[in-house]
Amino acid sequence: MTWDAGSIPAASTILRSELFESERRMVSSIALAKEDFSSVPSYGWQAIKEKIFNFSTVSFPFINERMFYAYVLQSQTDPTQFYRGHTSDLKQRLLEHNAGKCRHTSKFVPWKIKFYAAFEQLEFAQQFEQYLKSGSGHAFSKRHLGF
Repeated sequence: MTWDAGSIPAASTILRSELFESERRMVSSIALAKEDFSSVPSYGWQAIKEKIFNFSTVSFPFINERMFYAYVLQSQTDPTQFYRGHTSDLKQRLLEHNAGKCRHTSKFVPWKIKFYAAFEQLEFAQQFEQYLKSGSGHAFSKRHLGF
């Protein structure tokens, strides 16, 4: 009896150049900005390095001035207590929680921000808050955010 593998190849068909595989690496933009490219063969870096990393002269007209945040707070008095919410002013909302103005968080004051995500639209922040409060959102928090 012979086994037919069908259309699945026996080995990977993805080909990668050994030359480029050794040069691949992940670095932050801050590290790139500090890196000296003078000894690197010219791939255009020397000519455009200043234009890429000079963010003080770059404007971002597509960025919305007003952002909305979904956030997770952790109690500093009882680290097992978390609160999930959304707001348009994260700093002010944390001050309100720590001042005891929210009945759901007043028992475990003070709080610290454990996680937040910024959204350009209120609806997305509200939806992400609801997700974080769901069972799968709790699993996501444990798996990816460590709480």
